[in-house]
Amino acid sequence: MTRLKKCLLLDTASLYFRAYFGVPDSVRAPDGSPVNAVRGLLDFIARLVRDHHPDDLVACMDADWRPAWRVELIPTYKAHRVAEEKPGGPDTEEVPDTLSPQVPVIEEVLDALGIARVGAPGYEADDVIGTLTARAGGPVDIVTGDRDLYQLVDDTRGVRVLYPVKGVGTLQLVDEAVLREKYGVGGAGYAELALLRGDPSDGLPGVPGIGEKTAAKLLAAYGDLAGIMAAAGDPGSKISPAQRRRLEEAREYIAVAPKVVRVASDVPLPGFDPALPRAPRDPAALDRLAERWGLGSSLQRLLTALEG
Repeated sequence: MTRLKKCLLLDTASLYFRAYFGVPDSVRAPDGSPVNAVRGLLDFIARLVRDHHPDDLVACMDADWRPAWRVELIPTYKAHRVAEEKPGGPDTEEVPDTLSPQVPVIEEVLDALGIARVGAPGYEADDVIGTLTARAGGPVDIVTGDRDLYQLVDDTRGVRVLYPVKGVGTLQLVDEAVLREKYGVGGAGYAELALLRGDPSDGLPGVPGIGEKTAAKLLAAYGDLAGIMAAAGDPGSKISPAQRRRLEEAREYIAVAPKVVRVASDVPLPGFDPALPRAPRDPAALDRLAERWGLGSSLQRLLTALEG
């Protein structure tokens, strides 16, 4: 029997943010520029490849971190993170001054290595991950520090999340058992739990007065969001008067929130080769980048891991 390919999907921005805050900014290039995010990410990828042995590896990118179609539905979506609004978008995200210059370096290094780097205009990395997960024929490990992607966890398809607990050093393996123990829902119910609870980090208001535990209880009692709203509109249901009022007052939000919270699964993606490279695609470019940015042992560890 043919073994199904194992795919590792990286929520790249989430991981380089973690690397930036987890590695001291005293890690610098020969010219004094900080490269803590670059080197931290390379070390993290090296560890992932060494520990999880993927066949395919894709660095998923935010071509648009705050898509207009999501903002149109919920104007507060990620609004607190906007550094500069740009007519026609995408808006500029507030990013630490010493991280911004490292992002193009990360992209150049990934390209020289031959690690697939994939984004799509008008979509977030989450949507790229959702689409690649939907297309996958074999098991998928999603590496992210963003709980939104718990909605993709699916034991029957072998889809898990590897969630960095502290910096990028310790990973928690999140499957449906972990979700049910912590949140009372499986992967399929997580998006609805999240939209009821709200998420200040994404500017999602949620339903006032309904926190995580109440949302989980409502989903357990009524099955899904449609069932909850049907119960809210049914005078004979056992839903409490206070919850009924809160849900009715939030009906407009609840009507649009699912489209915002759920990751897309049908994004048009460019052609690319997802296969894990065993040797650099452009060794000369990689040598120049290694010298220019002082990537040293971090890059060497990744190259060794890729050689496998």
